[in-house]
Amino acid sequence: MHAAETRTILFFGDSLTAGYGLQDPSSEAFPAVIQQTINDARLPWRVVNAGLSGETSAGGLRRVEWVLRQHVDIFVLELGGNDGLRGLPPEDTRANLQAIIDRVRSKYPAAKIILAGIAAPPNMGADFTRDFAAIFPYLAEKNRIPLIPFLLEGVAGRPELNQSDGIHPNLKGHALTAETVWKKLRPLL
Repeated sequence: MHAAETRTILFFGDSLTAGYGLQDPSSEAFPAVIQQTINDARLPWRVVNAGLSGETSAGGLRRVEWVLRQHVDIFVLELGGNDGLRGLPPEDTRANLQAIIDRVRSKYPAAKIILAGIAAPPNMGADFTRDFAAIFPYLAEKNRIPLIPFLLEGVAGRPELNQSDGIHPNLKGHALTAETVWKKLRPLL
């Protein structure tokens, strides 16, 4: 394919997507690792990392129109972690994520959307944790979109794969996160 035919994968998320705490997020965060995998396979796709540290689902909803000024073929939605950490009402998180999905579909009806799930910390209580966890499978089923059940599968809770804060993946953690995302992303390319 010619450069003009290159298609775009946009990762829309929080600090996990942005690569918070990495020495060079532009080459080390999981979206950059996926771009390298795409380049190695000589696939005509470019990755845009629209991760913003501290972003909540409400902030993402306010920001999504600006991000959608560029054409998007695949939109990977990774928000909600900060909502969970702050104990924001799960029904608000669900509504915000649904509104983001609706805006992507409205602007780019042919775009594929992948939803990345995340878990709330257990210290928020069993009811909150359960209600929060239910957001992601519910939205994936309702919207008939692929779900990454837990973005940090195999990474969360493992000190050797996380930075000292215990929340953000380190270089090795991002490499594993990229593998988790790639499993859902690859069939769409």
